[in-house]
Amino acid sequence: MSFSWPWALLSILAIPLIFAIREWARRRRRRAAVRVTSIALVRIAVPGGTRWTRKIPAALFVAGLALLAVGAARPQASVPVPRTSATILLALDTSGSMCSTDVDPNRITAAKKAAADFIESQRGGPRIGLVTFAGTAGLLVPPTDDTDSLIEALENLTVSRGTAIGQAMLTSIDAIAEVDPTVPPTGAIPGNGSGEGYASAAIIVLTDGANTQGVEPQTAAQEAALRRVRVFPIGFGTTNPSPMVCDNTQFEGYGGFGGYGRGRGGFDRGRNPRTIDEPALKQIAKTTGGTYHRAENAKELQTALAALPATFTVIHTRVDTSFAFAGGAALLITTALSLSLWWNRPRPPTPRPPRS
Repeated sequence: MSFSWPWALLSILAIPLIFAIREWARRRRRRAAVRVTSIALVRIAVPGGTRWTRKIPAALFVAGLALLAVGAARPQASVPVPRTSATILLALDTSGSMCSTDVDPNRITAAKKAAADFIESQRGGPRIGLVTFAGTAGLLVPPTDDTDSLIEALENLTVSRGTAIGQAMLTSIDAIAEVDPTVPPTGAIPGNGSGEGYASAAIIVLTDGANTQGVEPQTAAQEAALRRVRVFPIGFGTTNPSPMVCDNTQFEGYGGFGGYGRGRGGFDRGRNPRTIDEPALKQIAKTTGGTYHRAENAKELQTALAALPATFTVIHTRVDTSFAFAGGAALLITTALSLSLWWNRPRPPTPRPPRS
């Protein structure tokens, strides 16, 4: 909790001042002795109630004054609020190693299924765009809220040579810039990155390998950081060598990749020796303010994707809560005065029994 007017908290010092005045008045009353001739008159004048009932109104009154002082300082609470215009760019690795079968049935199929589930879970939420990358990167679907078109585009993914992680990030930045005027494209000179908070856009990079060509990932990460766009890399697959097998629909357009024998099930180039460049992916996350996730199987990939939206589609904004403190103070003070009037009312005289 923070305060807009913290100096107003000094008004709490009025509470001990009130008690000091009350004590001074009580001692003055002690000096004045009142003589009465009837005990009945004393009983009528003395208020009823126990010692504790006389202290409760005072305690409530003090609590009400304290809340009133806190409310005067304009307290603010941090409240999570969903972004209304968030943009997510999902960059999917479509290099040949995505045909590895260490993830059943292979990495590309599992990635498509997890991406489709993720997109479906965001229906009616942020805009999502699709970027695919192998030797080069291309925008498959611009950021849109058309969930069906995104899922349909995933069905036509095919693998190719190379892994251009850095280029995929730059392509994603340009796609974001098309729909978000606060994010400059890669050809423009960005600001100094000192703006408050992050942009309402993020990039998810799903890859199973290391950058092999194109711009260096760290260079692209710095471009994203200057635009306050966070990148969330996901390293997918195991490090165990495994056969690479894709069906006919997944290797169309893979022309010129020598050494792959085609059969009824697609192609099999033996075993995949590539490993994920985790240090580079972690550095990307650190540079841009994102987080790195590791997923060795389809379930872990789905879990990683499901956990990400709360990171960048929800922001924390400060809300003035002084009205709540003022309302609480009014309730306590009113209760204190009511109880004081009720418990300190004069008691009626006890009727005497008639003389016989």
